[in-house]
Amino acid sequence: DLNFLIRAIRFELGDGGLDSDHVNVGRVETLMSAYQSNKADWQQYAHFDKYKYTRNLVDDGNGQFNLLILAWGPGQKSPIHDHARSHCVMKVLDGSLIETQYHWPQILQHPYENPQQPLRIQKETHLKENSVAYIHDRIGLHRVGNSSDVCGSVSLHLYTPPIHFCHSFNESTGHARASTCQTFHSQYGVKNS
Repeated sequence: DLNFLIRAIRFELGDGGLDSDHVNVGRVETLMSAYQSNKADWQQYAHFDKYKYTRNLVDDGNGQFNLLILAWGPGQKSPIHDHARSHCVMKVLDGSLIETQYHWPQILQHPYENPQQPLRIQKETHLKENSVAYIHDRIGLHRVGNSSDVCGSVSLHLYTPPIHFCHSFNESTGHARASTCQTFHSQYGVKNS
């Protein structure tokens, strides 16, 4: 169940999070893959908004990670974004998502200068229920979106260390702007007012 997965992640990450020497991404991906989606486990966290996808905090990982459930209405998608050097392992719990990975903008010196060049797609992956994916800034940027224009989708995201700020990117120009990543629609199943 989801509570078992949370305990297993806490045990695996220990006191140092995924950047610790004794932890590898593959083991965390294996834990996420082993969990088979069960709506009764996670439906209390899946709060939808008809205007935008939502980020719902499930567990704060004692400051070592954040475990979130993202609820995607029909056709909703994230902006293209980085992960502020955090590792992100995600799993589709219901429905399907499309992950589009992008190369970093071509830059001269600083990654957040205004390059004025379109972002280049690395790959696009269709993720169905129980699929797991991994992204880190070493891989590139990405956008995630609900592939259905009719049904909602739900996904589980592990961020370690927790992300406080990230950058979103303009697809046409590659221009980056800072944005907060700590805004939660709900925390521990309770909607924020």
